[in-house]
Amino acid sequence: MIEFETPKPIAQQQYVLQTVAENMMRPVSRYFDEHEHEIPWDYINFMHQAMKASGAGSLAPKDEKKEQDPNKPKRPPIGYQLLAHMLEIISWGDVGMYLVTPGGGLGAAAVQAAGSPEQKKKFLARFAGEKPTFAAMCMTEANAGSDTSAIRTTAVLDEKTNEWVLNGEKIFVTAGDKALTEYEQSGKGFIVVWATIDPEAGRAGMRSFVVEAGTPGVKVTKLEHKLGIRCSDTASIVLQDARVPYDHILGSPTVEKTTKGFKGAMATFDATRPLVAATGIGVARAALEEVKKMLAEQGVEIRYGLPRQKLTNVEREVIDMEVMLRSAWLMVIKAVWMADNRKPNALESSMSKVKAGDVVTKITQKAVELMGPLGYTRDTLLEKWFRDAKITDIYEGTGQINRLVVARHILGYRGRDLR
Repeated sequence: MIEFETPKPIAQQQYVLQTVAENMMRPVSRYFDEHEHEIPWDYINFMHQAMKASGAGSLAPKDEKKEQDPNKPKRPPIGYQLLAHMLEIISWGDVGMYLVTPGGGLGAAAVQAAGSPEQKKKFLARFAGEKPTFAAMCMTEANAGSDTSAIRTTAVLDEKTNEWVLNGEKIFVTAGDKALTEYEQSGKGFIVVWATIDPEAGRAGMRSFVVEAGTPGVKVTKLEHKLGIRCSDTASIVLQDARVPYDHILGSPTVEKTTKGFKGAMATFDATRPLVAATGIGVARAALEEVKKMLAEQGVEIRYGLPRQKLTNVEREVIDMEVMLRSAWLMVIKAVWMADNRKPNALESSMSKVKAGDVVTKITQKAVELMGPLGYTRDTLLEKWFRDAKITDIYEGTGQINRLVVARHILGYRGRDLR
């Protein structure tokens, strides 16, 4: 059963993170928006040390053999719930800076979803090292955006050296530059590259490979200039005869008549889509709270509890924004609770992502509208949040694709039946 009371470990974390968001992120939010791709090392180093001190720096699997007190009540799992609350708060601070928080991101999530216990221990433990470390996932290609099964990057086994040789180009890689080229200042990062080991096998040939920073043949060729989340780097990466060790493949190296490799990619998204939704909700909450603050300064009071026809238009707009925000947050909580409790959540994951993408776009747009010319200027952060908001509906599966996922699950269709 889903508990609506915030677990104590999460409540304790929220207080600390709110302090970070208010005092370390908000004051420099405008600066890093205007100085795109400049790296906020003060924030990065602080967060790395804070996560290390709290034990959150390592995503490596815990030692299952450690004996537990049989008389001690078993704590319910809250890992994804804790992450959702954390990402909502620091995205309230600045979602672009959140995306440069040291840690695994989608790269670590891919290892967690498809890697063996040995691979998880090897790659995920490094996030608790002495230096902040970054990881990224490389899936999108010029001809394979929403249709990830159309990936053309290849991985060929060189039997003489027992290495995989990767060739292809990946685009729109979040944190790709930090994962690959900043490792001299940070811990050695990596990217997880989705490639095919048999182009004729379709989805059955899809596999993911861990490619470490410093691998010859891997090069960042472009950094995108973006509408929002400008502090975060979004890179294009070319792999030209890039060689990785045999055991860096996540999952089975043989092609079978299954789509297990493709399902490994989708399992990554089932876990992370609600977390992306949480970041959008953080941006929406920031805009809504700023609007209410600005209205209060102008003497506008929101009179809760009155019949709708007795409210002013501004009051109705603000209340509607609050309803949208709370409903989207409840969908996120359900999806991450299911992930924590190992329940299939593909439907709920996509639903939370669709809802959050809609809500953050509408709330930030309405915030700009309600404040009129002031909302449109750079005197406040409202226009920045409006720009930051739209990506929630695009990355990690567009709103349109996630609507298809929802429809397929509800109607019982397979992918080929409903496009």
